[in-house]
Amino acid sequence: MIRRSTLPVDAREAARKLLRAPKDARRDAAFRKAIRQIPRGKVATYGQVAAAAGYPLYHRQVAQLLRTSPVGSLAWQRVLGSGGAIELQGEAALEQRMRLEMEGVRFRGKCVDMAVHQHRFRTWELED
Repeated sequence: MIRRSTLPVDAREAARKLLRAPKDARRDAAFRKAIRQIPRGKVATYGQVAAAAGYPLYHRQVAQLLRTSPVGSLAWQRVLGSGGAIELQGEAALEQRMRLEMEGVRFRGKCVDMAVHQHRFRTWELED
């Protein structure tokens, strides 16, 4: 018999609820504040932004926020997938890489050199 998921039922339900998490203005404001803390020449992952904002496991909502934010309101190019990978496709991926290279960010193949360019959040600075 093949099992559909190796997660316990409670964990699957929690994951389902996270995927359907409703828009939350407070959460989105916390994400924006964390993203604005990333300086030029540094990057962070979606998961790091979510955790720094106080919402671990909400990395998909960070991506959703960046997709729906007005152009120029956030430095979207500084937020990457795990391991420093550019998660966008096509021309958007090329634009993100170009913007990061213009800020002085170096790549190792297709990924950002996270050892050099990863931003370390100081979460005490993010608190209200």
